[in-house]
Amino acid sequence: MVDRSLVADADFFRALSDEGLETVLQIIDRRTLRRGDVVFDEGDAAGELFVVESGRIAIANKSPDGRSSLLALMERGDLFGEMSLFDNLGRSAEARSLEVSTIYAVPYAPLLDLLHARPELLWGVVELLARRLRSMDEVLADSVFLDVTGRTAKRLLELAGDAEEFQLPITQEELAGMVGASRERVNKAISSFVSLGWLEQTERRYRITDREQLERRAR
Repeated sequence: MVDRSLVADADFFRALSDEGLETVLQIIDRRTLRRGDVVFDEGDAAGELFVVESGRIAIANKSPDGRSSLLALMERGDLFGEMSLFDNLGRSAEARSLEVSTIYAVPYAPLLDLLHARPELLWGVVELLARRLRSMDEVLADSVFLDVTGRTAKRLLELAGDAEEFQLPITQEELAGMVGASRERVNKAISSFVSLGWLEQTERRYRITDREQLERRAR
């Protein structure tokens, strides 16, 4: 069963009237994914956007030699796959499930009809794209002003959120892709945090023991 409030709160659909929301709810295809399932590949033709009901979806680019750069993690309530709705081009990245996940697939065609009928809804799209641009600006700034250790600290804090103890939802290789460095250098940075007493690690489980120092290192 589709979660009505989750769809209504998604950036793309927040301004919809009850009638418009009902239209969207009727065309949603709810899908369950296993870990590693690919929602779409970079370059694929596009015909749907997606909202995450549960789990995590990685948005990543791959280099010609097979290395992966993790651009974003999509979690409950996040919307992805909307870019091709406006430029009619193929997918700009890969979307892959990091764990058992449920997503809502919404076909483009009825959405385009809705946007043509109510162009004011595009303001919600503008907000979404503006946030994505700000996020990319921050990533670019991090790559210039932070070293690998600083970027690793920042990504770990982002993955932890407000929790002091957390389990890494991605592999070490995927974390390295988020940081934009080799797995060896990221592991070295994590080892330094453990040695300094800022972090405790047991396999993929972590406990932040000195958040203040980690936050300082992430600036």
